[in-house]
Amino acid sequence: MSERVLFSIRLSLMAATITTFLSMCIAIPSAYALSRYHFVGKRIIDTILELPMIVSPAALGAIILIFFNNPVGSWIQEHAIQFVFAVPGIIIAQFITTAGIATRMLKAAMDEVPKKYEDVAYSLGASPLRAFFTVTVPLCKTGIIASAILTWAKALGEFGATITVAGTMAMRTETMPVAIFLKLASADIKGTVILIVILITIGMGLLFFIGETLRRFAKPSELQGL
Repeated sequence: MSERVLFSIRLSLMAATITTFLSMCIAIPSAYALSRYHFVGKRIIDTILELPMIVSPAALGAIILIFFNNPVGSWIQEHAIQFVFAVPGIIIAQFITTAGIATRMLKAAMDEVPKKYEDVAYSLGASPLRAFFTVTVPLCKTGIIASAILTWAKALGEFGATITVAGTMAMRTETMPVAIFLKLASADIKGTVILIVILITIGMGLLFFIGETLRRFAKPSELQGL
C-alpha cells in the first residue's frame, strides 16, 4: 500500500472522528432544547436541521466556500484558522453535513423519554444539569450511541462538500472518497476498486467492532436499535 493511500486513510479516520466529536457536542444540547422547551424560532431551527437532507453536499460546500470569501470569512482565515484548501476545511464540510442529522436523530431519541422522570428528579432536589446526566442521558443512551456511529459513518464517506471546500491536494486534503474520485477520473479502474474495498472494509469493520463491543457490555434492554 502506497504512502499516499495510507495518508488518505489516516486523514479520513482522523477527520471523521473529530467531526463526530464536534457534531455530538453541538447535537446533544441542541436536541435536548428542541425536545423539552418551546421558544421563538424553534420551527425555523427545526427546518434548518433538515437542510443537509434536501440540499446536495456540493451545494453546502459552495455555501461554505462563499462564506469564506466574504470579509468576515476572509478575516477568520487570515487571523484564525485556514479552512479553504486545508484540513480544517474537511472537518467543517463534514460537520455541516452531519450536525443537523445527528441533532434530528438525538431529538427523536429524547422525545421517547417521558419528561415525568425528569420531574421526579427535580422533586427530589436534583438540578436540571444533574437530572439531564442521571436521568435523560442514561435513558436515551442507545440513541446517542447509534447517532454517533451513523454520524461517524456519514463523515467517513462524505465527498461533495469536502472536495468543494478542501480540494484534491495529494498528501494534504485527499480523503479516501476524494482518492476514489481521482482514481476513477484517471480511468484507473483497478486502483478505484482497491480503494473502494479498503474504504468499505475499514468502515464496516470498525462499525462491526463497535457494535459487537456495545452488545457485549450493554444490558439486554439496551440492545434494541444497535
